[in-house]
Amino acid sequence: RIVRILVRRARKKLGHKPTPTAAVIDSQTASTTQAGGPRGFDPGKRLHGRKRHIVTDTNGLLLAAYVHPANVQDVHGAVPLLEHLRDRFPSLQHVFADRVYRGKQLTNALSHCGPWTIEIVQRPPGVKGFQLLPKRWVVERTFAWLGRCRRLTRDFEGSAATELAWLHVAHLRLLTRRLAAP
Repeated sequence: RIVRILVRRARKKLGHKPTPTAAVIDSQTASTTQAGGPRGFDPGKRLHGRKRHIVTDTNGLLLAAYVHPANVQDVHGAVPLLEHLRDRFPSLQHVFADRVYRGKQLTNALSHCGPWTIEIVQRPPGVKGFQLLPKRWVVERTFAWLGRCRRLTRDFEGSAATELAWLHVAHLRLLTRRLAAP
């Protein structure tokens, strides 16, 4: 609850309305230790571990997060996260996502969430290597900010709930520094 209040204050400080109308979703796979808890294998990244799904506003402020085993596909992991987001931010109307979230599966699952539109940000055709994609870089920057917290570089926790708590602690640290700055 305190994170939600600080996000609203940070948005006001940036000159925006307290509640967002657009968001960006992405996931990150983190390797785990043998400590136990739910873990899976992500064949795309070739890692055993967990996935962290996050939704940020267009400024990169964390709106919601969800942690699950890495073998869960991104589309399936996004549904409970976005359903949770619907209750917390009713003003949300538009979600930017990468091509992993394309298809009818996510659209059908979120049809009861309200008049949301999901825009898949595509890479320009013919481009090889790294390409800065509009709107999508915001969530990648948030992952980089959170990655500066040493506890999140690798998942040492036994449960997904503990990792989620550390994710919120790292974001809380970012928010307090941002709000304390002149």
